[in-house]
Amino acid sequence: MTNTQTGGSDQAQAKADQRRIVVDAAGAATNYSNSCHVASTKEEIVLNFGLNQVWDQGQADLRVQVTNRIILSPFAAKRLALLLGAVVQQYERQFGVLDHTGPTAASSSSAGKGSARMAANDGDSAP
Repeated sequence: MTNTQTGGSDQAQAKADQRRIVVDAAGAATNYSNSCHVASTKEEIVLNFGLNQVWDQGQADLRVQVTNRIILSPFAAKRLALLLGAVVQQYERQFGVLDHTGPTAASSSSAGKGSARMAANDGDSAP
């Protein structure tokens, strides 16, 4: 094999490693969410996004209308967590640190052996 052939295959490999991701959002729906509930099992992580339309802190029940459900493998969920962390860090560098100690709802409860649940609601608190 000559240097020319080796260089050509190296360039082809480099080009293959630099593939672009083209996002086609033509058929995508856009939804607003102020609530995210997370459930997990050994095989999957489920994200339920929705709208909390109850703003009265004195109400006993917090009713959330789920608008979107995303089911991820644990590996995809970890990549998403890392990506979100990086995006929040970039946001905070540009706009200032976010105070996450204010009123929020976060709870965890067991949903059976091998599963976990967490919830986060923007701007409201659970009893």
